[in-house]
Amino acid sequence: MKITILCSDASHPVNEWLERWAACNNDRHAIEIVRSKHEASGGDLLFLISCSEIINARDRANYQKTLVVHASDLPNGRGWSPHIWQIVEGAREITLTLLEAEGKVDSGPIWKKLRVTIQATWLYDEINKALFDVELELMDYAVASFNSIMPIEQDAGVEPTYYPKRTPENSRVDPNRSIAEQFDQIRVCDPARFPAFFELRGHKYRLIVERY
Repeated sequence: MKITILCSDASHPVNEWLERWAACNNDRHAIEIVRSKHEASGGDLLFLISCSEIINARDRANYQKTLVVHASDLPNGRGWSPHIWQIVEGAREITLTLLEAEGKVDSGPIWKKLRVTIQATWLYDEINKALFDVELELMDYAVASFNSIMPIEQDAGVEPTYYPKRTPENSRVDPNRSIAEQFDQIRVCDPARFPAFFELRGHKYRLIVERY
C-alpha cells in the first residue's frame, strides 16, 4: 500500500510519533511524510494529521481514501485544536475520531472512535503522549481495515459544534487570577511554539510549568 501522511508543521510534536509509525511500517508499505499537498505523490491512503491546508475533492481524488484523526467526539467539536479547547473547558476524557475527509470540515463518515483519559495533573507533554499513542492506534486500524471497513455517517440529528482556530493570544494568563483557576489553560500551552505568558508592570513574561 502507498501511504502519504500530511502534517503541515514540521515543528509539531506529533512528528516524532509519525516518524516512528512510518519506520515501523515501511517494510510493508511505501510511506511518505509531507508538509504540503503539493508534495503528495498520490497513492492508496492519505492521512491528514494536524493538517492546516484545505484538501479539496481534486486533491482527494489522488487517493482511494483520505482520512483524518480528529480529537473530539464528532459531530461535537469540529474545527481547530479540539482537545486543547476541551481541556481548557475542564474535560477529563477526550474522544479521538478516525473519519473520512470531505468538503465540509470534519463532516465525513466515521471509521472508529477511541477514548483517552486525561489526568488532572498531566502537563503538555504527558497529554500529547496519551493522545498521539492513540492516534497511531487509529492509523494502524485504518490500514488493517482499509478493504473491509463500513464507515458510519455522522448523526444528522445532532447539531454540530465548532471550535475556532487558536492564536498565541489564547496562551495569555491573567496575573490577577490564581494559578489554580488557570491551570488547565496553562498546562495545554506548547512551551516551544505557544508558551503561556502574562504581562505585568509593562513587561511580558513567559510562563513554563514543570513537575518536580
